[in-house]
Amino acid sequence: MPRKKQVVQKQKRQKAYREGDLSAAAVDIRPKGFFKFFGNYRLFATIGVVALVAGIAISAFYGSSGGSRPAGTTSVRGDGVSRTTPEAGATTTTGASAVIKQYTSAPAMSIDPAKTYIAKIKTSKGEVTIELDAKQAPQTVNNFVFLAKDGYYNGVTFHRVLPNFIAQAGDPTGTGSGGPGYDLPVEKTTEDFTTGVLAMAKPQEAGSPNNGSQFFFLLADEPSFNGDFTAFGHVTSGLDILQELTPRDPQQQDDPAPGDRIESIEITET
Repeated sequence: MPRKKQVVQKQKRQKAYREGDLSAAAVDIRPKGFFKFFGNYRLFATIGVVALVAGIAISAFYGSSGGSRPAGTTSVRGDGVSRTTPEAGATTTTGASAVIKQYTSAPAMSIDPAKTYIAKIKTSKGEVTIELDAKQAPQTVNNFVFLAKDGYYNGVTFHRVLPNFIAQAGDPTGTGSGGPGYDLPVEKTTEDFTTGVLAMAKPQEAGSPNNGSQFFFLLADEPSFNGDFTAFGHVTSGLDILQELTPRDPQQQDDPAPGDRIESIEITET
């Protein structure tokens, strides 16, 4: 048990710290001078609340306006022509076409799947002829025919060319991320992915729709593509032209030189 003297001292200490009954000893341990500021808990609480509210307000302001760009400055989606790039004959860092056209939706069906459609692609390296498969991929062929006749592909480059693999085009920005403003459904075809096959490109995400305008030619057999992409044609002449296209990969190169251009695409039907 504690000694009596110790109990008395303990009681005195407790009494000295009671509110409204401060003894001289208690007054001596209270903050003095400048340090009185740190003992004002109400003031500190007020400052904290003000700082918190100000921080939330600033974050909201930059999150809603100052920290974001105007709509359409980075997106390739939109109505009509969204922006203009250097003319088709000029040398640019991206190899973009003269005008980037945008559409509100995919074109209405205008081809006859019972007919045979031939596309002659005139490039800066020579001409490539493709027979389109309207029976197995009517929507895709209809879309390609529409864009070709509308001049969408004029001036567009082969922005991604990997020798012995693929030659990809159809992006007017020349970066690999552009499109016409809409996507296309994947049409399942039975075409084997052999050298010279023409197919639609699409994002790498599983289940993604086709890009609305980008396409690629196989420069070598690639059976692993069977069933994963929409094949809608095959090269009948000019495969050697595709093999001679300038290698380019915007996914791996910083500011690569412009790719070889598509000057025009002529569509005929029989």
